[in-house]
Order: sequence, then C-alpha cells, then structure tokens
Amino acid sequence: MRHLTIDVDGVSVAYRESGPADGPVLLLLHGFPTSSHQFTRLMDALGDTPYRLIAPDHPGFGRTQAPAGFTYSFDRLADVLEGFTDALGLDRYALYAFDFGAPIGLRLAARRPDRVTGLIVQNGNAYEEGLSDAAREFAGLRRSEPGAEERVRGLFTEAGTRFQYETGVADTSLIDPANWTLDLHYLGLPGRADAQADLAFDYASNFGHYPAWQAWLRASGVPVLVVWGAGDPFFTPAGAEAYRRDAPGAEVHVFEGAGHFALETHLPSIAPLISKFLLTKLP
Repeated sequence: MRHLTIDVDGVSVAYRESGPADGPVLLLLHGFPTSSHQFTRLMDALGDTPYRLIAPDHPGFGRTQAPAGFTYSFDRLADVLEGFTDALGLDRYALYAFDFGAPIGLRLAARRPDRVTGLIVQNGNAYEEGLSDAAREFAGLRRSEPGAEERVRGLFTEAGTRFQYETGVADTSLIDPANWTLDLHYLGLPGRADAQADLAFDYASNFGHYPAWQAWLRASGVPVLVVWGAGDPFFTPAGAEAYRRDAPGAEVHVFEGAGHFALETHLPSIAPLISKFLLTKLP
C-alpha cells in the first residue's frame, strides 16, 4: 500500500494505491464522514487480484488539502476527481461508489462514459426510492431555516459520527472504533466543519442528476454489482434493487445486520463478491 499525493489544479489530492502499476484499475470513492482509509481492509483483501486499486481522499476529507476559497459542492468534487484521473492517466477504470462517492463518481461516468468498465455500488444511492424518510428530511434542510445549521453540524460530533457507523448494525463490536475516531480527527481540522456543512446543504443538488445517471446505466450496459447494508438509516434496500431497472443484469446483494458502512461488519462476505466480479464480469 502506497500513500501518495498529486496536485490537481491547486488541490493536493492524497490517495492510497496498491497492486500492479500496469493492472486494470478499480477507483474506490469513499463517503461521508470518512476518507480513503475506509478501504484499507478491502484493498488488502483484493490483493490477490491483478487490479491496480486507487482510493483518493475527496476535498474536505482525509489528507487532501484544498486552497482557501475552494467551493465545496458535488460538482466541484467531481471536477477534482476528473482532474485526478487525468493526472494519473486513468483512461479506463471500474468504479466503486459508496455514499458521497456515488454522486461524485456517477457525475464522472456521465461526463466520461467511455472510461468506465464496470460499477460496484455499496450503499450509494441514485434512485428516489432509495431515500429514507430521514434522508429526505435532512436533504430538505435549507441554510436559511432556523436551526438547520445546528442540525447539520450535529452529524460532525462523536454521537453523530457513531450514529452513522452503528445504526442498523447487529453486532457493533465488529466495528473498529479507530475508524470513527480518525473521522472525528479530520472533521476537527480547521475549516473542515464548514466544508462539510457546505456539502450537506448541497446534497439535494444530486437528485436532479438521477435521470442522467440512470440513462448512463441503460446506455452503457456496464456490468453492475450492488452490495448494501440493510440497516442503513439513510439509503434503503429499495435503492439497491432499483439498479436492476436500468441495469437488468445487475447482481444485487443486501446484507441483514449491516448498516451504512457495510464493509465494517461484512467484509468477509463482500470481498469475495467483488473479487469474483472483477475477475469474471469486467472486460
């Protein structure tokens, strides 16, 4: 595992990389409130595949450093990811899209449809029916509303972070406390809470892109693997099943006892599915 950085239009993007330099690429896109560290165990588990595994930290997350005045929106994060793939010369890659990584990665897929060889989705929503009532309510918050800012920033606390890791999980002893502890460290860095609040209030912008992402799935015909924690408080299993509508051949697995961070508790079940998908379904 190598821990590297590369400049993308003034953003110092940190990323983890493993596997052969000339191997086919799997681009792993993390979610909120974590960073590429969430993929460390998965990257180790996929070490016997021929894939080059690359996991960047998005601006506002992990070790990536954005300049003062950077606009934290999903469009801008997709711009940086696009520049990141250009800087590394990634002409073809499969996508692993989790949580925030889904709207970032699917924007890029719609922009550069010729580059994406396959899609692995883990609790990454692209359908209206995948939004829980709580997710709809949260995404409907507007900064101008009294109390909205306080509600959003409540997610950046220890209680809010642990809620995301532990809700819907049958056995929370399987979750490594070091993970949410590290997330809290990064959330506490100067300017990070402001960046995350901006992204939270921008989340509703993703909904208008759903038709375009679904059209890309239909037109591209790329192989799709969906793995989903059934207890996710934000994205429901209906959102997992919905991928079959636009990718009829999609392989969908919903794991009972798993929550939003399904890899934390169900890696031994999920990693073999991903390995088989990479080795047998992708060009």
